[in-house]
Order: sequence, then C-alpha cells, then structure tokens
Amino acid sequence: MNINKLKEEQIKLAKKLILTDNFEKIETIAGLDFIYTEDKIICTIVVLDYKTKEVIEKKYSIEKLTLPYIPGFLSYRVVPAATKVWEKIEKKPDVMIVGANGILHPRKIGAASAIGLFLDVATIGVAKKRLCGEERENSVYLDKEAIGKKIETRDKAKPIYVSQGHKIGLTTTMETVKDMLIGHKLPEPLYLAHKYGNKVKKRLSEGDAENKEDSDKEEDTE
Repeated sequence: MNINKLKEEQIKLAKKLILTDNFEKIETIAGLDFIYTEDKIICTIVVLDYKTKEVIEKKYSIEKLTLPYIPGFLSYRVVPAATKVWEKIEKKPDVMIVGANGILHPRKIGAASAIGLFLDVATIGVAKKRLCGEERENSVYLDKEAIGKKIETRDKAKPIYVSQGHKIGLTTTMETVKDMLIGHKLPEPLYLAHKYGNKVKKRLSEGDAENKEDSDKEEDTE
C-alpha cells in the first residue's frame, strides 16, 4: 500500500461528500457492521422500519481479508465487503448507520463516509473510539472545526462517537441516532447488525454459515 497516494485519494474523495440532507424523509434505516475472523470479514446489513423498529430485511457477505488494518485507512479494507452485501439487499434503506467513523477522520472521510459515497446512500458514522481530534465538552474538533459528537448512551458504558457520513446534515444525524437509542449502547440498527454478525461468525466457525442465509428472516433479532 502506498500510504501517501491513498492519503491524496482520500483528500480528493472527501471533497465529494455531501454534508446536508439529501433525501425527503427517513422511512427505512439500516445498520451495517463488520465482524472479523483470522482471514475473513463478515459484513452484515439489517434494515428496519424507522417508526416501528421492526426488521424488514437482513443479509450478510463473507469475504477474504486482503489488506491489514491501518488506522485511517479502514475504508480500503471494508468497502468491497460492504458493496457485496449491499447488492443483496432488496429494500434499500433511506439512511444507513455504519459501525465506523464518518467525517471524524484525519482527512474527513472515514469508512462510513466512503461507503456512503461509493454506494450513493445517506450514511452516519458511529464508532466506539475517537480516531482523531480533541474533545471539548461533547464535541470533537480537528483544526478548529467540529467533526463529530460524543454521546454517552448508557450509565457506566463508554461513549460512542457520532459523525456525518454522506448525504446527511448534522442535525438530522444527531436526531436519527438519538431516535434509534432504545436500550442498547449502540443505535438499534447497528446493534442488530453487530449481533447478526456474531451469529454468522459462530455459524462460520461451525462450517455452516454459507448455507443458512435463506432462513435468516426466521431468526430472533431481540
């Protein structure tokens, strides 16, 4: 990997991001997450009805890991897997919450932003750790610009870091995340996608993951 070349590419791609609402309203919302094994990446999407929080659809993709993890360059590792699982989804969501950073990134294009850009969908980034910047109260700043928010979602739990991904404004980003916080540390769509990914990982370890996607709709999603 030519890191300097990738940095230049990220800077160019960041200029293409749309950081205002680019949709009429949110009727469906999805969570997209990544689970890893030694040599594979499991990418899951769970689509929910925005009002009822009921699961509409869920899919997964299992791909071979081709790149190591390098902070700031996660998108190059996960976008191919996200693209594969996105192609399987029949009911494309209006907004997708991704388990990665959006513009809370040294070059303001984390994996959540890159996925939104490449899939042409509104995305929100939710990460468990702060990748860069400095915190002042509940905001994260980089070069004097606010690029993300810290939210404490549960007592005695570590905070999450929320940022715009693509095609969504800051106000809607925060309102959407808060609407989806219904008892878990993570917003509900992302919580369900993470839980689903762990189920797929378990089935994969048992040599059974590739054969059960047709029965996914019958699984519990509590």
